[in-house]
Amino acid sequence: MNEMICYCFGYTTEDIRKDVEENGRSTIMERIMAEKKSGGCDCANTNPKGR
Repeated sequence: MNEMICYCFGYTTEDIRKDVEENGRSTIMERIMAEKKSGGCDCANTNPKGR
């Protein structure tokens, strides 16, 4: 199942899986975490689960 992981930036589980295959780690998760730290994340409003 290809579940939406990041509603702010549109990443799915498949995107992260491919990213790990290509880079040996998830650069997507690194990008998401950096955006969260800089205030560029609005998951509380965009994610239906509110996180």
